[in-house]
Amino acid sequence: MKSLIVANWKCNPTTLKEAKGLFDSVKKALLRQRLRTGEGIKNIKNVEVVLCPPFIYLSSFKFQVSSFKLGAQNCFWEEKGAYTGEISPLMIKNLGIEYVIVGHSERRKYFRETDEEINKKIKKALSVGLKIILCVGETTEEKEQGKKQQVLIAQIEKALDRIPRDEMKNISVAYEPVWAIGTGNNCSTDETMKSIISIRQIITRLYNRETADKVRIIYGGSVNGENSGSYLKESLANGLLVGGASLKPEEFIKIVRSAT
Repeated sequence: MKSLIVANWKCNPTTLKEAKGLFDSVKKALLRQRLRTGEGIKNIKNVEVVLCPPFIYLSSFKFQVSSFKLGAQNCFWEEKGAYTGEISPLMIKNLGIEYVIVGHSERRKYFRETDEEINKKIKKALSVGLKIILCVGETTEEKEQGKKQQVLIAQIEKALDRIPRDEMKNISVAYEPVWAIGTGNNCSTDETMKSIISIRQIITRLYNRETADKVRIIYGGSVNGENSGSYLKESLANGLLVGGASLKPEEFIKIVRSAT
């Protein structure tokens, strides 16, 4: 399966000019990487790159994408209606966007999103043809209390409640230990591998081994150009969810290259 490298810009940058500059830099760098040939230089045809800028910038980029795909950082669980401030999956799909991140730890923490709400978002997003990047992971307190496995089971079971087996091909799972996000306190490749194996076992129990083996499980949490290769080669990760480093074009391209 193709490695999935996702750039989550979060609430950055603050101006359209900056966003276009960042977008263009990444686009040009990815295009150069695809066109380059020669000894020691690899292509990235086996890597799927997804950029997730803030909602307000998506429409500015939709006709300019060639070497990667676009994703949204969140969505609502209804297609339309009296829900001031929300963005529906149908609106996202209508823009030509392919992916949406659901259940990011910052949504859970700052906006008190529940597993039940996340499940509703996944169902609606799938119904309109979007692909899901489902985020799961434990907090510092949960880790210290030895509850990581319990947390992963609960988050995955509730998020995938009544999701048909044939829809799992449209869902990738991002393991993002909350204590490692933006802290520089990386999760070791060994611990990441154990978590990824655990997540695959949970999906196997919910569906079957064949289905679980086809789900891409990626890692997110203080990923940079120096450690990305280790996560991909040593922890069984099928890709990476990149935060702060995705705002630095050269650093992000380095991460993409590590997946080739």
